[in-house]
Amino acid sequence: MITSEATPTARESRLTLARLLPRLHKAFSEEVETAEWQAFEARLDDHFPVLFDLLWRIYGPSYDFFFHVERILQTAAQSWLDRDADLKSLDAIREGHPHWYQSNRVVGAMAYVDLFSGDLAGLRDKIGYLNELGVTYLHLMPIFKSPAGDDDGGYAISSYRELDPAIGTMEDLRELSSELRQHGMSLVLDFVFNHTSDEHEWAEKAIKGDEEFRKYYRMYPNRTEPDQYEKTLRPIFPDAHPGSFTYRTGIGQWIWTTFNNFQWDLNYANPDVFNAMAGEMLFLANAGVEMVRMDAVPFLWKEKGTSCENLEKAHLLIQAFNSLARIAAPALVFKSEAIVAPDEIKKYVSEEECHLSYNPPLMVQLWNSIATRDATILSHCLPKRFQLPHGCSWVNYIRCHDDIGWGFEDRDFWEINVNPQDHRWFLNRFFSGEGDSFARGKMFQHNPQTGDARICGTAASLCGLEKALFEQDEQQTEMAIRRILLLHGIIFTIGGIPLIYLGDEIGQTNDYDYPSDPEKDGDDRWMHRPALDWDKAELRKDPETVEARIFSGFLKFSQIRKNNHAFQECHTEFVDTGNHHVFGYFRSYGGQSILCLANFSEQHQDLPATRLRQLGMRKTFTDIVAGKSIVATQKLTLEPLQFAALM
Repeated sequence: MITSEATPTARESRLTLARLLPRLHKAFSEEVETAEWQAFEARLDDHFPVLFDLLWRIYGPSYDFFFHVERILQTAAQSWLDRDADLKSLDAIREGHPHWYQSNRVVGAMAYVDLFSGDLAGLRDKIGYLNELGVTYLHLMPIFKSPAGDDDGGYAISSYRELDPAIGTMEDLRELSSELRQHGMSLVLDFVFNHTSDEHEWAEKAIKGDEEFRKYYRMYPNRTEPDQYEKTLRPIFPDAHPGSFTYRTGIGQWIWTTFNNFQWDLNYANPDVFNAMAGEMLFLANAGVEMVRMDAVPFLWKEKGTSCENLEKAHLLIQAFNSLARIAAPALVFKSEAIVAPDEIKKYVSEEECHLSYNPPLMVQLWNSIATRDATILSHCLPKRFQLPHGCSWVNYIRCHDDIGWGFEDRDFWEINVNPQDHRWFLNRFFSGEGDSFARGKMFQHNPQTGDARICGTAASLCGLEKALFEQDEQQTEMAIRRILLLHGIIFTIGGIPLIYLGDEIGQTNDYDYPSDPEKDGDDRWMHRPALDWDKAELRKDPETVEARIFSGFLKFSQIRKNNHAFQECHTEFVDTGNHHVFGYFRSYGGQSILCLANFSEQHQDLPATRLRQLGMRKTFTDIVAGKSIVATQKLTLEPLQFAALM
């Protein structure tokens, strides 16, 4: 028995498991002799010490701690027993090849189901299109039941076990996940576990006065504690929701609502919440979800006198969810969504926490280089934080469903004598289309007190395609296409999983009709979430069209990635090209080495042959993107906005 607040030893955790197992056997008496139960106990024996240690550090000691641990193990056991045989087979395969997501054959895509295909049945009809694009990792934006109108793009979940009826049913989702696996694709969904909608069953019970479920949220009868917390909190959406608390008339309570007044933060100080959300996570895994995007991870834990972001127990909670998945759904992979300061992002990434992480520093630095035509900041900042722990990978993206925030580390800018605040404002003005900018975006959530703002816009519109097509300028259309391909060439090759926002592969531009939909009006992010235009997609088959040029470029990057094992895992070595317009890095694996070069300028740029020799390149080499051999006796000349991969 543990009698102090000290971290439990391995022996103590083993004794605890020995104490709890007979109770589990009694609860699952009809299953304990089966092979499935034996497999569960074997994993429990392997992973319980870690899980127990994490739960103790979060919740222990308390008089009912062991009761909560027992309930959590019951949740895990029931989920394992409910898991389909084909998913258990997948578990065994993935345990034998745990870093499968580091393969150069993994190519990701993301979309809203309704905007991409209408519903899940329609999506099954589009699997051929995804195969054509080389997709093996499909991230569907939230598809669950949510409130009409106030749903934050689906991130206000009213039920984790019911889908939006317009999208389909859970049975449709299971059938889709099975068919995707048959085509070599992994299904990725969001696990929105920081908050629920105010229409979730738990919230509705809390509203009706159920004390058990009021403890699922952080609710206060007056402003005393909210005021104490808000001394050190920052507003997330200041335009729509100043502060972090919402007063609910009728129940007379101030409720913690970090993001929107209809999204109630869960109270993870209550272990019942952890157990309940563990059940929801494992339910998704049993529906065939192979990866979960861990939404809003920095905000999970609250403590007075802090920013309530990136606290230690937020990390411990994610690790506990991970440990539980190793027991009950070993194939499940975690992806971190931590849009925080660059130095904080990597803290969420490990095999014990999140195997994958979005790479926002790469995203914002690429857009910066597009605007400045300069790779100085990219070359200075990115190498500092690119290396990840063994077994982990970045998910690299140009954009996602969200806005683009300029999450630079200020001290990096001061090191190269750039004022970070002034530079952020330059970027906001540039991508809003001010002056002679080619971009067509819009500022989002401008905070006049701090000067902070973010940018909305599709990749094509921010790269100049919208403006060029409107002005019927063939030269600028060419430059815009090259920018789109340059950015995607980098994310396909730099190390990690490339993630395409579907629609970018055919150059879709901003949707300015979104305010006509009352459910979207007021949220400018819908500007860069257009429905996929399948008539435009058909134009990919006509080589004379813009759509075909962009789509064929994506196909080439996908094929190059899959055909060259240098793009396996994350062995990336950044190089000084000697030209501030040109970004460079080596990808090496298994004896193969490829030098990738990206010219961010609209002008030809030269690299001296002597510099290439210093980097180990021979006089003659092949650019596998252009598909031609090059002899660089005196210099290598890159075309405007060219991406090259030399070997």
